[in-house]
Amino acid sequence: MKYTGPKPAAPAQDVGVDTELVEALAKIATRLGLSEIEIAHGDMKIRIARQFAPAHVPATATVAVEPVAAEIEIAGVVKSPMVGTAYRRASPESAPFVEIGSVVKAGDKLLLVEAMKTFNEIVAPRAGSVTRILVEDGSPVEYGQPLFVIE
Repeated sequence: MKYTGPKPAAPAQDVGVDTELVEALAKIATRLGLSEIEIAHGDMKIRIARQFAPAHVPATATVAVEPVAAEIEIAGVVKSPMVGTAYRRASPESAPFVEIGSVVKAGDKLLLVEAMKTFNEIVAPRAGSVTRILVEDGSPVEYGQPLFVIE
């Protein structure tokens, strides 16, 4: 015998929201340390935004950082000309381009900054000796961030 009563209601469907896509975007934002990420496809637009809690920094640390920044401005700092990822060596197996104490000439390669899948050479603006290396291999850098000190 066949049931002829009313059909069960169809399960409610999300109106075009792909929760897996939202979760993937959230993971990407977390992995890359982004505060927000947005994509658009046709008339669908998804924006993921995160708020970061300010890190607790003791007052003594602030006092110690300011003189260092002032010292770097005076001491022949080489700053990043772009936002990207700094690499101190051409490949993971090779030696760094420079170490503390390395003597460089104007135009010598100091490191690479990768931005949008393009590797940009950062060269020494003047001759001297590398006295400080202020960036780790593979770390993100911002525009104007001090990278090296050449005296």
